[in-house]
Amino acid sequence: MYKSTGMPEFYQEAKRKKLSIIDVREVDEFAAGHVPTAKNYPLSTLAENFSELDKDQEYYVICQSGGRSAHASEFLSAQGYDVTNVLGGTSAWPGEKE
Repeated sequence: MYKSTGMPEFYQEAKRKKLSIIDVREVDEFAAGHVPTAKNYPLSTLAENFSELDKDQEYYVICQSGGRSAHASEFLSAQGYDVTNVLGGTSAWPGEKE
């Protein structure tokens, strides 16, 4: 089972400390702008690449609005990862994007 957080809480947490953020949007979407420090693991290839992640690390999973990240969070949680789905996604991010 994975956790969820709203954008206001996530934004405040991200301002306080460096978070491990996984952006599951496709490469072109990620390149067009993403939350600072996020790493791109597209949902379409996540099943092939998730083993690169550290099971001892907590991850925040984000997409454009929260749908794909919910699927990714469910998958990663089932694999034994500590994940939190970010509701609202990058479209709700109030800060600057990289």
